Amino acid sequence: MRIVDVCAFYAPSGGGVKTYVERKLRAGTQAGHEIIILAPSDSDRVVEAGGGKIVMMPARRFPLDRRYSYFDDEQSLHALLDRLQPDLVEASSPWASAGMVARWPGKAPRALIMHADPLSAYAYRWFGSVLSRETIDRGFEWFWRHLRRLDESFDLVVSASDSLTQRLEAGRLKRVMTLPMGVEPGHFSPSRRNEQLRARLLERCGLRPDATLLLGVGRHAPEKRWPMVIDAVASAGFSTPVGLVLVGDGRERGRVRRAAANNPHIQLLAPVHDRPALAELLASADALVHGCEAETFCMVAAEARASGLPVIVPDEGGASDQARSGGGLLYRAGQADSLAAAIIDFAEGGRDRQRDLATRLAPSVTTMDDHFDQLFSAYERIAVEQSRAA
Repeated sequence: MRIVDVCAFYAPSGGGVKTYVERKLRAGTQAGHEIIILAPSDSDRVVEAGGGKIVMMPARRFPLDRRYSYFDDEQSLHALLDRLQPDLVEASSPWASAGMVARWPGKAPRALIMHADPLSAYAYRWFGSVLSRETIDRGFEWFWRHLRRLDESFDLVVSASDSLTQRLEAGRLKRVMTLPMGVEPGHFSPSRRNEQLRARLLERCGLRPDATLLLGVGRHAPEKRWPMVIDAVASAGFSTPVGLVLVGDGRERGRVRRAAANNPHIQLLAPVHDRPALAELLASADALVHGCEAETFCMVAAEARASGLPVIVPDEGGASDQARSGGGLLYRAGQADSLAAAIIDFAEGGRDRQRDLATRLAPSVTTMDDHFDQLFSAYERIAVEQSRAA
């Protein structure tokens, strides 16, 4: 099959979606499929990668994050799809580009990959402290109508977590399939644990080796809630010795640095792009802590679990699936006091037990290869069903 992915969230310096796309290119080639990624960009070029192609389409920069661009020329997108003649088309954003793919007059079947959860990332975060989700959903009924129209136009809607699937089905979408994304095979393992690295990181946090080392990994963006995580760690620190190493960068770096400025037990590190180095870092901490309830899957939580690292994550969003699989603790999303209580509970009562359990469960974490085997099988079924109906 020739599978064309209209991938609004791909950027050369991106995070989880970039990792996903690069693995998809290799997995597609190995499975005998031709994968072509269409990505909005500030230039017009074609990149050969993993046996497939990344076709950059000139587009406008996204004003809130200059690393990304967004599709803004529907006619040019349709013309390119006409030239490529795909056997299946994917869209990876529930926003404008999905509508463009839905309106393309070609006959190929279509799949919508929910790489984003805008209501959790924005509406629930902005208004959740004063309104119930039911009330917020009523106020954003226009967006639910948009999703239902996409559901009618696409042959499949792929959700990476049970929590997102439940919300989409409650919103009356009918073609949703849960398909966790998985981690890159061969990188993440409890065997990469380095006690010397752990001791050095705790020393940087001004703590002894018997303290608890928490790790946070992700962009400095509002939905990641790093200032809340920092406040919770500081609060927990009054009850138990705990250090936080936060890896990442982004447009909220100023707020994150100010939140951490007066706490010697919190250290900020630059993003780690080397996969073996990240795998060693994950395996060497005591737990991953995460603040974002808007994750559709949460790649870093899955990578942590594959590394034998317990996770302390919100009770909403994709990260919660990782904890519910037996790999950690949940706290009330957006609540620093609940997170602080979970950290204290982990540090004082369950750290070694949780670590042993996470180590035993690490081999069971889904890999990206498992994900793509299932995804491509679903696409082949859709193509066969369409050909029979023709």
